[in-house]
Amino acid sequence: MMSRIATRFDALHREGRAGLVTFVTAADPDIETSAAILVGLAEAGADVIEIGMPFTDPMADGPAIQAASIRALAAGGSLTVTLDLVRRFRRSDNETPIVLMGYYNPIYHRGVATFLEEATEAGVDGLIVVDLPPEEDDELCLPAREAGLDFIRLATPTTDEKRLPAVLANTSGFLYYVSIAGITGTASAMASDVGAAVQRLKTSTDLPVAVGFGVKTPSQAASIARVADAVVVGSAIVDAIAKAPEGEAVNAAKTIVAALAKGVRDARKVAA
Repeated sequence: MMSRIATRFDALHREGRAGLVTFVTAADPDIETSAAILVGLAEAGADVIEIGMPFTDPMADGPAIQAASIRALAAGGSLTVTLDLVRRFRRSDNETPIVLMGYYNPIYHRGVATFLEEATEAGVDGLIVVDLPPEEDDELCLPAREAGLDFIRLATPTTDEKRLPAVLANTSGFLYYVSIAGITGTASAMASDVGAAVQRLKTSTDLPVAVGFGVKTPSQAASIARVADAVVVGSAIVDAIAKAPEGEAVNAAKTIVAALAKGVRDARKVAA
């Protein structure tokens, strides 16, 4: 049986368009609002949802997502809460793929076997664990694959031809191309550079290539959608949640995601 991620990308391919992958941090700004935001993301047009697992030291993330982790932890966010939010989401949506993104420390402390059992039971489809390189695949990647979860790896502008085979070896679901060097939310991706990079990656893998880091606006998302299989947006959504007036975080998230989704969908129509 095809995974939710494979099913979604197959559907996108048949529709002839790129997908929109959205990122938010679990329990930001609080647990109940976060649960409503997740539902709202799918309603507004997110094709895949990445949920950040709150962590005290999110070293690959920029200020916006670091601040989201701080807010989430202060609101009671944890790995347990993250998994519960996925369970709640699955009560109303059994189709939208959910990917947990974060760092290995909370998973390690929970125990890999326990975490994987709980994640699959909750309805998680894939994992992005940014601080586990391919050399450590025995630690989590291979057990996750055996449990039926996709393990999504990141490639960067500095991933050369020598390194790429190791990155791709046990990757599944999709390949996440980090379009800029550095942390999230601090620069903008250039479609011309991304297009060449995606084509290079496509010569080495049949996996869909999703492009993220530095995509903030509908127009930027549209330009990336013309050359990639999916566009990943995180910091801009997290920023919208942070800046929303009290009680308006769900609407703020839905508004920006709807605009991003329209940009992504219209882009492929224009290019066709």
